[in-house]
Order: sequence, then structure tokens, then C-alpha cells
Amino acid sequence: MRVLVTGGGGFIGSNLVRALLERGDEVRVLDNFSTGNRSNLDEVEDDVELVEGELRSYERVHAATRGVEVVFHQGALPSVPRSVQDPLTTNAVNVEGTVNVLLAARDEGVRRVIFASSSSVYGNSGTLPRREDASPDPISPYAVAKLAAERYCVSASRVYPLETVALRYFNVFGPRQDPHSQYAAVVPKFISAVAAGEPVPIYGDGRQSRDFTFVANVVEANLLAADADADGVSGAILNVATGRSATVDELADTIGAILGKPVEKTYLLPREGDVRDSLADVSEARRLLGFEPRIGLEEGLRRTIDALGH
Repeated sequence: MRVLVTGGGGFIGSNLVRALLERGDEVRVLDNFSTGNRSNLDEVEDDVELVEGELRSYERVHAATRGVEVVFHQGALPSVPRSVQDPLTTNAVNVEGTVNVLLAARDEGVRRVIFASSSSVYGNSGTLPRREDASPDPISPYAVAKLAAERYCVSASRVYPLETVALRYFNVFGPRQDPHSQYAAVVPKFISAVAAGEPVPIYGDGRQSRDFTFVANVVEANLLAADADADGVSGAILNVATGRSATVDELADTIGAILGKPVEKTYLLPREGDVRDSLADVSEARRLLGFEPRIGLEEGLRRTIDALGH
């Protein structure tokens, strides 16, 4: 199968690219490397076709989409804090960019678009675990943009001859996640701090909880979403997570135990736009895709720590 991975130079995208190549797909990548890293593709650069360009350019997206059967739309401007600082750019990339992908896919006769959405769309609304039929209540501009892009996907599946599946990722972590970015995710930031004997920065009281999801589970969900029968799947929105949560304090302590090092914690004020608690119900993904989160938090952390060379 010939596929396009937008954001294929990013953390999740580069893991997905490798899985697609391993199963024999022809892979094209669209990335402008504003947040992705070229080095993430070093091992596979001879095996993929790279198109450099912006999601905000329909012409570039259209060129990248030509001749492919499935688009894995991982490209985005991530980070809640960044979106609070710059909501205009977040909206342009994450909403307008997604519309460009959908229209290019329609115009090129693509069979299916798999969209990387986010658990942030739930906000703090409703009860735990989060179910897809809960009313979304996004807090940050990033979450608002992801929700809007989701709805564009559903709309496209209803008004065009195009299948779409939106996957709501919950706190993904794993190899090739940048620990040095200004907007670094919590897992690589914690690993780097504990390994260096530095205090772990925790925004809030540490009792806030997350459904930390190892990237291999997310990759598996994408592959299943691409191959599933259209009946019941096209237009679907599905949680992708483990169905288990851990507090941020527990995360730091587990990393310390794996590394065999003491953990010093520095508690800071909560960040604007952050959700208090997050836990997924993955029964719909299990029912429609046959999805099973095979790798739990501790095993995922061990693999991540090994990949970082600690």
C-alpha cells in the first residue's frame, strides 16, 4: 500500500513510518521540520520519499497526497503552552492544515485519512474514564483546534467520498520524543532530570493523573484504523490509550526506580490550559479496531529509558 505520513519527522510520525516500512508499505513523508527532527528519519531516509512543505500550503499538501491510498495525518503544531502563547499559528496549522489534507485527499481519490487527535478535547468535563460520547470541553487553544479538526474529519466522511478515522491520543511517550524542547513532554523531561540528578519540575501538586500511553500502542492503533472495514469505522472518533492512569508523582517515582536513582521534586504553579485528570475508556477502539494496548507504563518507560541511553 502507498501511504503518506504527514509529520513523519516527528516523534509519533517517525515511529509510525518505521512500522509501515516494516510491513512493506511504500511511504511518503510530508514535513517542514519545524517541530520534527530530520535525525528521526536518518535510519530510513533511503526507504522513504520525503516532501518538504507546510500543511498550510494546499499546493504542497496536494502534491504530497498524489497517488496514495491512505493518509496518516500526524502533522501538527503540538503543545498546550505553545497554543496559549500563539493561538493564531496553532489554529492555522492544526485546523487549516487539516482541512488542506482532507481536501487534497478528496481531490486525489484517497481511500482513508487517519487523523491524530488529542484527549485534550475532553477538558475537565464529565466523569472518568473518558468516553467518546462525552461532551467535549476543551480548555486550551490547542484542544479547541484539535476538536475543530476532528469535526472537519467527520464532516468530510459525510459529504465526500472519503473515509476518515480520528484517534484521540492520551499522553503519548516513547523513543525519539525530544527531551530538550522548550515544550518537552513530561516523560522525556522527567527521565533526563532524574538521570542527571536534577529536580523534577512538576506543575501542580503532583496528584493530577494521566493515561500515559507508549507510542507502540498508538502506532498499532493507526495500522488497525487503516485496515479496518469501512462499516462503522468511517467517521468514527476513537480513544487510543491504555485504560489505566498514574499520577505525575507516581510517574516520577517509577522513573527513579527504573534508573535506580533518588527523585527530587520541585512543585510549580499549574500551567494554564492543563487538564487535571485524564483516563480513557478504550472499549470502542477495541470493538471497532480490535485494539489492545499491549505495553503498559512501566514497560514503556523501560524501553524509552533504554532508547535514551540511560
